[in-house]
Amino acid sequence: MKYRIETIIVTLSILLFLQGCSVKKFIPEDKLLYTGADLELQSDDPIEQKKDLKNQLQALISPDPNSKILGSRIGLYFYYKGQKENPGFINRFLSKKLGQEPVYLSDVDPFQTEKLLKNRLENRGYFYSRVNHSVNENEEDKLVHIKYTAVLPENPYILENYQMDTDSLKIYREIENTLSESLLQSGEKFNLSLLKAERERIDAALKRQGYYNFSSNFLIFEADTNQYDRKKFDLFLRLKEEVPPAGTKPYIIKDVNVYPNYVIGTDSLERDTTRFNERSYIQDKVFFKPEKLDPFILLHEGELYSPELSGKTSRRLTSLGTYKFVNIQYDEIDSIATDSVGYLTANIYLSPMNKRAIRAELQAVTKSNNFAGPHLTVTYTNRNLFKGGEILNVTAKGGYEWQLSKQNDIGNSSTVLGLETALISPRMLFPFINIRSNWFDYSIPKTKLAFGFEYLNRSQLFSLFSVTGNFGYVWKANRFITHELNPLSVNYSNLSNTTKAFDDILGENPFLKSSFDQQFIAGLTYSFTYNGMIDELETHQFYLNSNLEVAGNLLDLLSSGATPRKFLGMEFAQFSRIDADFRYHFNFAPQQTLAARLYGGIGIPYGNSEVMPFSRQFYSGGPYSVRAFQIRGLGPGSYDPEGDGVPYYDRMGNLRLEANVEYRFPVYQFLKGAVFVDAGNVWNTEENYVELDEKPTEQQTLLLEKGVFGKDFISELGIGTGIGLRIDIQNFVIRFDLAAPLHTPWLAEGERWDFKISEPVFNFAVGYPF
Repeated sequence: MKYRIETIIVTLSILLFLQGCSVKKFIPEDKLLYTGADLELQSDDPIEQKKDLKNQLQALISPDPNSKILGSRIGLYFYYKGQKENPGFINRFLSKKLGQEPVYLSDVDPFQTEKLLKNRLENRGYFYSRVNHSVNENEEDKLVHIKYTAVLPENPYILENYQMDTDSLKIYREIENTLSESLLQSGEKFNLSLLKAERERIDAALKRQGYYNFSSNFLIFEADTNQYDRKKFDLFLRLKEEVPPAGTKPYIIKDVNVYPNYVIGTDSLERDTTRFNERSYIQDKVFFKPEKLDPFILLHEGELYSPELSGKTSRRLTSLGTYKFVNIQYDEIDSIATDSVGYLTANIYLSPMNKRAIRAELQAVTKSNNFAGPHLTVTYTNRNLFKGGEILNVTAKGGYEWQLSKQNDIGNSSTVLGLETALISPRMLFPFINIRSNWFDYSIPKTKLAFGFEYLNRSQLFSLFSVTGNFGYVWKANRFITHELNPLSVNYSNLSNTTKAFDDILGENPFLKSSFDQQFIAGLTYSFTYNGMIDELETHQFYLNSNLEVAGNLLDLLSSGATPRKFLGMEFAQFSRIDADFRYHFNFAPQQTLAARLYGGIGIPYGNSEVMPFSRQFYSGGPYSVRAFQIRGLGPGSYDPEGDGVPYYDRMGNLRLEANVEYRFPVYQFLKGAVFVDAGNVWNTEENYVELDEKPTEQQTLLLEKGVFGKDFISELGIGTGIGLRIDIQNFVIRFDLAAPLHTPWLAEGERWDFKISEPVFNFAVGYPF
């Protein structure tokens, strides 16, 4: 009741404030405030696609009136307050940040708007339309509103036939061959935008046939309505009379010159030229070996000019990571051999980045396990190690972290030291097999060899030394899809310096102990990513990331026959793990998005493993998960974090399900707001439990009863809701979310639905959650 009364008081206060923000007293006597315009379409016949047509016409009506919030013109109010003779600091500040200049009737030109509306209707085939307007003045409130009325004829003009004029020039035949893919079809309404799109389609088709100097402006349409009594027309396409001869012939690339180490302003310098694969590589000294660079170039001497191959070449060269600028220029070659074909020289100018670089970063790191603290990272980069575009990165890091919200009395701080080395080759390397670059049309796969180690000391608990190694490939199938395959992925961890407190935790939970036993993981990983979010202007955007890991199978074949099986004296893990992260964004208005996410993952131990390794298990809760619960604050299942005495190390499982929905909206400039609902949890399957040789303890019994995934899993979801504020500066996002539980899975079944607004959870993170 207390919260309800406070909410009512706040709401009434806001309404009273808005009521007081009247701008009538500020409007000059000789002015009327423009409040917008309505548009009405009239016709004796039904109007096809009326909503789409009306939206197009509505967009032509200008200017926009002053905006309103809950019926009040707040921006205009603050503008007027800031224009007073002595406005004061606060009014000047609010006027500058939130104020809107008034829009009066004198700022509106309805007759010009009538012309624009009529022109757009004619472009859509509604010739002889009539547009008029009426002005509705409210002298008492000093307001004015305009209504536009468009009277459309009975029917628009309809296309009956579309054909190309005949001529002896070869280009006419080329155009006629493209008409089977025409955007103009018999029965279509006259639409000027569609005619423009048809010209651009033909232009692109001719460019692919080598017509380097052709332009869509060379084409002209002529309509004939004399053949029909009703509103029909024939359409004829031809070239304009003044088209230059260079625009009507295809061009062949005669020379391809590549400048692998080009510096602007050095055109006149003499350089050595090396011929390789019918291309000229021009550089004063070997910066990039021609045989290494050649597979990235798709332009060939003797072939027709192709903007598509030019674009692919530019994209491939940019993907090397060696060059700052890639510039492909074409020069025409004078030739008297024939007037039917032209010749081009393709010059590829490549401006490299600095070959070597050292970067030091001091970061304030926040992790998904709720640890935060300062990190120092120093990275050395060589962007052209063996003169073939190979990139070497060597990174040393060190940091100190502590847990922002303590979930246990011990182990709340840690020290991290590490070294990582990665060598990336911009080509596919495979032992004993020659992988041809032209097998991959969009981009050439990169081969990555990585090695690293990390030392982690968790205070009062343990030390963990881990070594990782990967050998694999990354490539883009197209602009949306990326594959990453690591045929060899190795991870070895050695747990040491364990304290009595940590040994007691392991002793009480054999499942947790078993997950630490097998920390030698070797296998195969594969990742598939579809990223439709790169099309920022699309209304519907999709994203999918799916990962597969299979560990231990090859080692099982090479290991001894003893149980547990070992390789080189080390016990290894065997499991399969798969997860999928699906996201959907519905951008229904400018800067307003409804974002949804579904996540599911499962790992199954088998063979040499009874339990999934600790590092491969799932957990739930936190700033990138169910935000109404702390990191590892959920699960497994309906486990009670307090009543069942479960430390946060145990709050994980081999199965995870989550769903999120979030409405994102602008607040002011770079400030964004959000309202969200999250749901999820982790569970264990029966495959992820150790078979106990002795009678289980009470805690172990609870783990078996409450942590197993079953048919009632929906009633064990943790559900929360909240609000968020984001500082979004050019896609760098600092995020603050405040959430409270709606459904708490460890409470008694009749008590789980309880909005605990008095127990909010604050989340701080970098980047959007999904």
